[in-house]
Amino acid sequence: MATRTPGDALAHPLAGSAAKRVPGRGHTRSAVLFLAPFGLLFTAMLLAPIGYAVYQSFFRTRRSGLGLGPSTTVFAGFDNYVTALHDSRFMSSFLRVFTLGIVQVPVMLGLALLLALLLDSRGAVFKKFFRQIYFLPYALPGVIAAIMWSFLYAPSVSPFTAALRHIGLEVNFLSDDLVLASIGNMMTWAWTGFNMLIIYSALQAIPGELTEAAVMDGCSGWRVAWHVKIPAVRPALILTTVFSIIGTAQLFNEPAVLSQVAPTVSPTYTPILATQQSADINNYNYAATQSVILALLTFVLSFGFLKFTQRKGTFA
Repeated sequence: MATRTPGDALAHPLAGSAAKRVPGRGHTRSAVLFLAPFGLLFTAMLLAPIGYAVYQSFFRTRRSGLGLGPSTTVFAGFDNYVTALHDSRFMSSFLRVFTLGIVQVPVMLGLALLLALLLDSRGAVFKKFFRQIYFLPYALPGVIAAIMWSFLYAPSVSPFTAALRHIGLEVNFLSDDLVLASIGNMMTWAWTGFNMLIIYSALQAIPGELTEAAVMDGCSGWRVAWHVKIPAVRPALILTTVFSIIGTAQLFNEPAVLSQVAPTVSPTYTPILATQQSADINNYNYAATQSVILALLTFVLSFGFLKFTQRKGTFA
């Protein structure tokens, strides 16, 4: 009978019944089968439209005979991008949305953080009730909410305008000076509850030992919130900021509805509205170019903010 020596075990580490088996091709095929439906949908619904928009942005449609003749599609290179970057109305829409985001996003996230801290405080009562009330505006469809606010802003029927008129103030929320602030208020009302829920979930994950230790050291409720809770939910704050940047860049529902009652809201008031107008007049190549520019700018702003916070050590 052959005997095995310790050297044999070292020379053949996979020998014996207790040896681990290396995953075979069957495991790889199973993983591919499970991932295939998602991969197909992701490619068909996201990657393919993006690629087609980029492709269309390099072409231009020409018509002869004062626009009445047959149209031909020709390669335009970067001409559409040059035209878009020199389009004053398109560039003004970016500046308008950027100005709105600089003010509205911090205000909205500040309110969301405050509400989340209040719900997470020890003295809070009826937490489930108030959590649902805060989240309710987000559950309302965006177009329905915009229509509701258009009536609340209309000078002839607005209860806010009537209340201010009684104290001697004549305020038109749809004027050129206030319509952007009115849109910001609509966005804050709709999205504060959504962001509050994300931050509140992060607060629930904080170990109770941290807050108890801070209380035992003599920290008041607000000092616990400032020194313990807020630093612990910084990743959630960064996540909601990235979501808010993307959502603000894609602003559409509110100005589209208000344009029906506010003459100051032009068809090119936001980048998406400008893109929609180009598509409405059958200038699909230029609309594709505007879409690509908007997508690139949104990516740069959101990804740039994320990398900036990581460089500053926010996650540490």
